[in-house]
Amino acid sequence: VQLIESGGGLVQPGGSLRLSCAASRLTFSAFAMGWFRQAPGKEREFVATIARNGGRTYYADSVNGRFTISRDDAKRTVYLQMNNMKPEDTAVYYCAAQNSDFITTLGSVDSWGQGTRVTVSS
Repeated sequence: VQLIESGGGLVQPGGSLRLSCAASRLTFSAFAMGWFRQAPGKEREFVATIARNGGRTYYADSVNGRFTISRDDAKRTVYLQMNNMKPEDTAVYYCAAQNSDFITTLGSVDSWGQGTRVTVSS
């Protein structure tokens, strides 16, 4: 399994970014996909997940209403649209794949991307 994230960068508070994660070497439609993040000096934390049929999504309270996860099975890609960004969103964002209906815990993830850095600062 290979997961390659892109779209990170520097954004001002209140701004938007869209992260992408292109997957290969897996049956993409069979995998639940998700995003986690890790801020400097902190543990990796859950951000959002989308079911393998694309029907269900779930978000961390800290991003609910601001971030949207989506997937395009034809392109084998999962996205994270981040709006109204805050300095506390600054972190390395990791794409995750799990061969199940839904990603449940960090420890249950089967594969990780290498991460893309997001910095929210004026």
